[in-house]
Amino acid sequence: MFDFLDNPQYDVLGAFWVTVQLTLWSAAGSLIWGTVLAGMRVSPVPLMRTFGTGYVNVVRNTPLTLVIIACSAGLGETLGMTLGGDTFEQTGFRLAVLGFIAYTGTFVCEALRSGINTVPPGQAEAARALGLSFFQVLTLIVLPQAFRAVIAPLANVLIALTKNTTVASAIGVAEASLLMKEMIENEADSLFAVFAVFAFGFIVLTLPTGLFLGWLAKRMAVKR
Repeated sequence: MFDFLDNPQYDVLGAFWVTVQLTLWSAAGSLIWGTVLAGMRVSPVPLMRTFGTGYVNVVRNTPLTLVIIACSAGLGETLGMTLGGDTFEQTGFRLAVLGFIAYTGTFVCEALRSGINTVPPGQAEAARALGLSFFQVLTLIVLPQAFRAVIAPLANVLIALTKNTTVASAIGVAEASLLMKEMIENEADSLFAVFAVFAFGFIVLTLPTGLFLGWLAKRMAVKR
């Protein structure tokens, strides 16, 4: 049933390695961009609050496939942006990462903003009374506690991102789902086995992540 795995044409481990790279790079970028957006949403500057709110509401409610294709067609083909990629594959990979960051950062922002709301307002007021600026209050007082409070929601965002990487196949990135589509076309007699292999692969990627971050959330929970 699983004889197709011996076919050198199908690099299953290589495809999942691309998925892992997409997830890691996108997760790192989304965490940074989401933190910036969260800072904008609680900023005392009206222009920054307006931009953060508008960006999150628009991008979060836009289909991810549309975001990824817009990065490829709009930035890549129309504007000629390669993001330093030397080949079509490298450019597609980097544009996909950019799309995932733009999209997933909105969910990171909202999760982090909910964590900011758990920090007692008196702590920020006391810090401002000591002469700390908004940026200092946010980075030294509020965000460290907010991150500890939202480890579990961020774990859910990371798991969703891992599964969302399958959308990158829409622009030809050679990740797991693109290979699965090829194998479904060529291995019509082993459809169940093909689905089983890729389902197991994604379980291996997401289940340990969820269990570890769930344990970490309990260990790092802020005691009120």
